[in-house]
Amino acid sequence: MENEIKPENEHPADERPEYNGQNLEEAISLAEHRLKLPREKFNYEIVTEKTRLFGLKCKEIVIRAWAKDEDADNSAERFLARFMPHFPLDLSYQVQKRPDIIFVVFDGPDKTILLRNDGALLLAIQHVLNKVSPIKVQVDCEFYRRRKEKKLKEYGQRVAQQVSDTGREEILDLMNPYERRIIHIVANEVPGVTSESIGDGFLKKVKVFRLPR
Repeated sequence: MENEIKPENEHPADERPEYNGQNLEEAISLAEHRLKLPREKFNYEIVTEKTRLFGLKCKEIVIRAWAKDEDADNSAERFLARFMPHFPLDLSYQVQKRPDIIFVVFDGPDKTILLRNDGALLLAIQHVLNKVSPIKVQVDCEFYRRRKEKKLKEYGQRVAQQVSDTGREEILDLMNPYERRIIHIVANEVPGVTSESIGDGFLKKVKVFRLPR
């Protein structure tokens, strides 16, 4: 097909190496050592943050890190420029870039369609952009992310507190990586409680459970 849009990122997220540490700084330092690159020369994303039990209870954070492709820094913008004229919705967008993340904010007459079914279409576009871009892409529309994050934090806190009180583990419904990350963070803020992702693929369940005493 002449107009086929091909991903420009040669390193899918699932194939990027992971690095762990007791905090973000330690994980990034390990990535610098293993990649033999200064941190400004590679991108990273937080995979999970959890409490582990290694004799003594301690925090662990896991990141994925990969070398920047200077020629591909504009991959997301080029993809949108080619994709949006063929997209059957009347939308506009703005791109804001930082060294480690790209923000894409959608607007326009059909913007509410992006937010239907709990933002399913908006998150699908974000997933595609992250496949073609070596830099993490975050999309938003009508402050969806802020409202979604608030609801997820409240939900995660309720579940974690319930697990702490009853000792019974809870397995949550399928979530995308963005949703799972929020649940992992808030669940591990409750003393004695941790969480882990279950399953394979883009959507996974999250198990929230109490640490052994």
